[in-house]
Amino acid sequence: NGIILAICVFTLIVVLWNCLRWPSVRPQAISDEEPSIAILIPARNEELNIGTCLEAAIQQGPCVGEIIVYNDHSIDATGAIVEQYRARDARVRLATPADLPPDWFGKPFACWRLAKEARMPWLLFLDADTEIQPGAAAGLLHEAVRRNATLLSAWPFLVTKGFWEQLLMPMLNFLIISSFPAPLSLKMKYPSLGVAHGACILANREAYFRVGGHEAVKNEILEDLTLARTWRKRGEWGICLDGKDVVHVRMYTSLGEIWRGFQKNFYAGFPSSFNFWGFVVSHVACFILPFVAAPIWLQTGTPYAWMAVGSVLAALATRLALSLRFRHPVWSILFHPFGEAFLVMLGVYSWWLCVSGKGVSWKGRAYQVGAR
Repeated sequence: NGIILAICVFTLIVVLWNCLRWPSVRPQAISDEEPSIAILIPARNEELNIGTCLEAAIQQGPCVGEIIVYNDHSIDATGAIVEQYRARDARVRLATPADLPPDWFGKPFACWRLAKEARMPWLLFLDADTEIQPGAAAGLLHEAVRRNATLLSAWPFLVTKGFWEQLLMPMLNFLIISSFPAPLSLKMKYPSLGVAHGACILANREAYFRVGGHEAVKNEILEDLTLARTWRKRGEWGICLDGKDVVHVRMYTSLGEIWRGFQKNFYAGFPSSFNFWGFVVSHVACFILPFVAAPIWLQTGTPYAWMAVGSVLAALATRLALSLRFRHPVWSILFHPFGEAFLVMLGVYSWWLCVSGKGVSWKGRAYQVGAR
C-alpha cells in the first residue's frame, strides 16, 4: 500500500512539473517573410478532414511555399477535394502516388514520398485530421530556430466532441505526460527522451535526409516516436513542445474508432513484453485497485484505508492538473478508473493481436507488428 501511494504521488509530481515547466509554441504574426516551409499531408480516405486541414494550411501566409498532399490510393472524394483547393491556391498540389512496397508501412511511405517532392528547406508533416491555427507554421519555425532544433513536434490540443471522446481521449495525455519528463528532454540528449506526435512534425530538410527520414522507420506503426528517437541517435537535436495553442486534432470520433486506433499502437509502443506487462500491472495496482479498495476499507475500518484514499486523491489531483493545463473536460476526472480499465483491456487485446500473429489493421491495411 505504501509503495502504491508513493507511485501515485510521484506521478502527480511529474505531471505538475510538466504542467508548470513544459514550454508552449506560440503563434507568430503573419509577415512578408520568404517562403521556407513545405506543408506535407499524407491522406488516405480523408474526405471528412482534408478540406479543414488544407484551409488552415493555406491561411499560414507567405512563409509556406508549398502544400503537398499524398493521396494514398483513397477510394473516397479525397483527391477531388484537393483538386478544388489546388484551383484556389497555386501552392497546393498532389504528389504522385505509388504502390506500397512490401517492406513499408503506409504512412511512413507517404511521408517519404512527400519529403522527396518538397523543395522548401523546412518540412512540416501534418496528419489530414490536423487543423493548425493562424500563425502556427511561423511559430513552429521560430521555436525550432531559437532552440537550434532540426526536428520539432508540437503535442496537439485534443479536440473532443462526443461522450466517449471526452471520457477516454484525456487518458492519452495522462499516459504520456505522467511518464515523459518534458522539461528534462529539452536539456538532455538521450534518445529515450525523444518524443513526437505525428499530427505535427517540423523537420529541417537537410537533416531529414541526413538522418534517413521516414525510410529509417519504414516498417514502424509508431513511426513518429521512433523517428524522434532515431533523430537523436543519429546526432540531431529533436524536441517536442506543448502545441495546444497552435495545433488542434480530433483523432477519433467514436468509441469504435478509439478502440481500433489505439489497438494498433498500444503494444508496439513498448520496447519489450516485460515493459508492457509492467505497465499493465502497475496501472491496475495504482490507478484501479485503490478506487475499489478505498470505500471497502473505510467501511470495514482497515488500518491502511488512508493509503488507498491517498492514492485515489493523488490520481484525481493528477487528472485535475492535466485538465486545467490541457483543457480536458473536468467531469471526465471522476471516471478515471473506468478509463484505466478501458486502457488495460485495450492494451491486452493489442498484445494478443501482435503475439498471436493476427496483426493489426488501419485504413484498410493489415500489419504484423510487435514490441521490440
